[in-house]
Amino acid sequence: MAKDKKPGKDLHEGDHVAWSSHGSETTGEVEQKITERTEAAGRTVAASEEEPQYEVRSDKSGKTAVHKPSALKKKK
Repeated sequence: MAKDKKPGKDLHEGDHVAWSSHGSETTGEVEQKITERTEAAGRTVAASEEEPQYEVRSDKSGKTAVHKPSALKKKK
């Protein structure tokens, strides 16, 4: 029996992902996994080893954003 994979689990730097942005799907690349409280993409990110977040760069705008794993889905 196959295990259910949660969205955003097992993401790595360079992975191509998609997320919802203002009602439409945006795609981009994972820049880094954030595992501690830090400044990224212009805001304070409250991440930890137990609850990491990912900095992603949009394919369309080139801007970076930070998302929780649950908001990201890996593209093939």
